[in-house]
Amino acid sequence: MNSSSQSLELLFDFLSRSYTTLETNFFKIPGSAVVARYVKSSHQNDPGRTLLEVILIIFAIRTLLQSRTRGDRSGKHFITFDEKEIDELVDEWTPEPLAQPLTSEEQADLDSVPVIVGPTGPKPKLSTGKTVINLASYNFTGLAGSEDIKAAAVETLRKYGLGSCGPPGFYGTQDVHIQLEQDIADFLGTEAAILYSQGFSTISSVIPAFCKRGDVIVADRGVNFAIQKGLQISRCTVRWYDHNDMDSLEHVLESVEKERKKRRGPLTRRFIVTEGIFDHDGVISDLPKLVELKKKFKYRLILDESVSFGSVGRTGRGLTELYNVPASEVDMLVGSVANGLSSCGGFCAGSHIVVNHQRINGTSFVFSAAMPALLTVAASEGINILRNTPSILTTLQENVRAVRAILDRVDCINIPSHPASAVIHLQIRWSTLQVPTPSTSSPSKQSRSNPLSVKPRDPPQFNVELEERLLQDIVDEALAQGVMLTRAKRLRGQELIEARPSIRLAISAALSRKDCEKAAGVIKTAFVKVIGKRR
Repeated sequence: MNSSSQSLELLFDFLSRSYTTLETNFFKIPGSAVVARYVKSSHQNDPGRTLLEVILIIFAIRTLLQSRTRGDRSGKHFITFDEKEIDELVDEWTPEPLAQPLTSEEQADLDSVPVIVGPTGPKPKLSTGKTVINLASYNFTGLAGSEDIKAAAVETLRKYGLGSCGPPGFYGTQDVHIQLEQDIADFLGTEAAILYSQGFSTISSVIPAFCKRGDVIVADRGVNFAIQKGLQISRCTVRWYDHNDMDSLEHVLESVEKERKKRRGPLTRRFIVTEGIFDHDGVISDLPKLVELKKKFKYRLILDESVSFGSVGRTGRGLTELYNVPASEVDMLVGSVANGLSSCGGFCAGSHIVVNHQRINGTSFVFSAAMPALLTVAASEGINILRNTPSILTTLQENVRAVRAILDRVDCINIPSHPASAVIHLQIRWSTLQVPTPSTSSPSKQSRSNPLSVKPRDPPQFNVELEERLLQDIVDEALAQGVMLTRAKRLRGQELIEARPSIRLAISAALSRKDCEKAAGVIKTAFVKVIGKRR
């Protein structure tokens, strides 16, 4: 009995010393006093809670220490199949399709695309053997058929071969690329220019090269899909203003500044992003007002002139020449070599800092192969032709006016495009149809759109399927009469705002005035015929 009592005393003494040692070491830990007070007060107020917390701690420690693959290694949770059952399951499995099958409308849309045999130009020959007037191609200045450009391209092909076989930043840069960049900069009146090998990826690379998370972009709601992708990639804070509405732009710029002052946020890089001539409807931006506002609110201006370069201005220099605004007033002037010079690729013109930064950070420039030398020389020759032959742009504007003089008077046609735009969009005037008239009202100044949302307050309503079907019938009717047109193709469901369906005309200086008037007469007749069936 005495031995048992001594053993218990020794045990209690050991536990007491251990507890004292543990307590002493515990209180040496920073913050341990706070934990001790919490446990003490918690136990006094609710002893059951202390017991529950101890159980949860033990359970958590056990879960962390337990092997999570013990059951998998043993295989006791697996279902065993024989070879016959495995084959049957494999035979019964049907993989999900990569894409949904084409609808009848989509298949008909693909089948309706005409195929050109031989060179494209103002009057190409189709696979059906018919020669047509071409109002579908972006051949504004008629450079696609220039014999001087062809001769220069053939000579370059013999000297340089085909592709560049490498990105510009590695081993794809050739002397002709440097020359074209210099030609573009001299033509526009900027310090420098950088060349991209693909038109669509130009603006979608320029925007994220300068705009990062935390920066602010104020963009037009009607910008094209390439700009939309650039805005998404940049991850900037985007604010939207109503389409080509300078009052709305000024209001948004003021609201951004008020918001910054209210939050006492730091100054960040801020940009205005818009187009020269909007690809969706042919509307022209008010460049002098844009420059005025960007100076007033201390923004940088990114102007996409993919359509306006080579189509407006006395010599095709774009909006800066049209409005007599120095190109240096535009921080980043983006254009299309494919549209304006009938070659391929795009460019960004600006200061040396702007251009050199893109040589390191422009994704398309860094990772895409450089333009083929022959297309580069073709673009340089095109610039020389535009510089030395200003009558080309005079002829182009005369053709635009000839087409507009006929189509502006057609009751069933609505033309939102600017009178100087060589891209003319033709929409159906709904009041001529015996169908419910959609709302096309624009938001009033009293009820401004929310800058945080890309959707306008009162978006126009239209029947996409009906309008596209009618417009395609008009395109087919015009093609049967010898005029090649195209609907403005959209990525429905992918663009931030659904553009209204339209037929897009691309006027060319290579056509005679008589050809343009004839083509406009055919379009007028096709509209009246197709729309007349709906009345």
